[in-house]
Amino acid sequence: MSPSVLSLLALVLAIVLSMTTRINVGWVALAFAWIIGVYVADLSATNVMAGFPVSLFLTLAGVTLLFAIADANGALEYLARRAIGLARGSAHLLPLLFFAIACALSSVGPGAISTVALLIPLAMAVGIQSGVRPVLSALMIANGANAGNLSPVSSVGVIANSKMAEAGLAGHEAKVWFANFSAHVAVAVIAWLIFRPKAAQRAEGSAAGAIPTAPALLAPQRLTLIVIALWIVAVLVFNVSLGLSAFAGVTILFMSGAADESVAVRRVPWAVIMMVSGVSVLIALLEKTGGMDLFTALLARLASPDTINGVIALITGAISTYSSTAGVVLPALLPTVPGLVTTVGGGDPLAVALSINVGGSLVDVAPFSTLGALCVAAVADPAEARHLFRQLMAWALAMTVAGALLSQVFAGWLARL
Repeated sequence: MSPSVLSLLALVLAIVLSMTTRINVGWVALAFAWIIGVYVADLSATNVMAGFPVSLFLTLAGVTLLFAIADANGALEYLARRAIGLARGSAHLLPLLFFAIACALSSVGPGAISTVALLIPLAMAVGIQSGVRPVLSALMIANGANAGNLSPVSSVGVIANSKMAEAGLAGHEAKVWFANFSAHVAVAVIAWLIFRPKAAQRAEGSAAGAIPTAPALLAPQRLTLIVIALWIVAVLVFNVSLGLSAFAGVTILFMSGAADESVAVRRVPWAVIMMVSGVSVLIALLEKTGGMDLFTALLARLASPDTINGVIALITGAISTYSSTAGVVLPALLPTVPGLVTTVGGGDPLAVALSINVGGSLVDVAPFSTLGALCVAAVADPAEARHLFRQLMAWALAMTVAGALLSQVFAGWLARL
């Protein structure tokens, strides 16, 4: 069997394993890349390892470590509690505030997983006391976090923009963020209309009971927030290196004693970073052996120039329901965009890339995904948790269709703006 076919089969197997097991497919992808690259494709080990995304790895490590410090010393929790306190227990206002807070936090750097992990226990407790159904709290927090997840300084935004740049689609960070943000706003509004309380409610003793009060801002937390704010300004205004400047901020905070280094390092999502890196090495091997051309041709059989945006979003959503969007789907599919458009015979590469991003992200509320699982785990009552599991699964399946429709209708228009 040729190296191109074997490398493609290895990628397909890695995707299947990511959908059916709890194995981190980054390790599997690295092993496949070594075996096929060295012993079938006759490449040197050095050549295979050259596919490791060093720049992406350092950027993700720096960004996630910076926000791991803010998580470890309570700076992010302080912001969340202060923001939720603004709703004063209003059952109608709380879900909208959940979305806004999650979007804001996710946008500035932590990403969706860290944001949901931080907010969902608080949101569930406050929501239940205020008459907000658990499914609405879950959908607003998860969609809000995902709405900001592709900002230029968010970890998943870094992945998406890096992979698009590798595919020759650099410089579209604003459109990447706006397409994803708009799609999640649309579905969040629908969720609010469907699941909102029938009548305005307010938690008993909202001023002192249901609404958590934020403790006083401590000096380490204040310094952390200042450093993060300066870092964001430096990246967006002065165009400094995203990852390396994050390490500079990390150094300042560690040297000042703003957080325990060992605690912060343990909070970095190393598993996700290695999943992205491992899959990237396998994708690089596919490009060297010709397997990427086979993969692109396979995808192209399912679409036409007129339907490519909706079809690719549907495929992405179906895979992402059971697999990691950031770790597997985006690294695997975004590099196929130029070849896919060429093979199909038409289409806008940027619109296709935006469709992949949106289609993969909208389904991330599925209970098999990390975001959905965090939401289910935040419900203490076993019967209610099982009910929420079924609701989120149904919602995620509906989002595969919603993502395809939104992409088919709007992706081309947005790409041309």
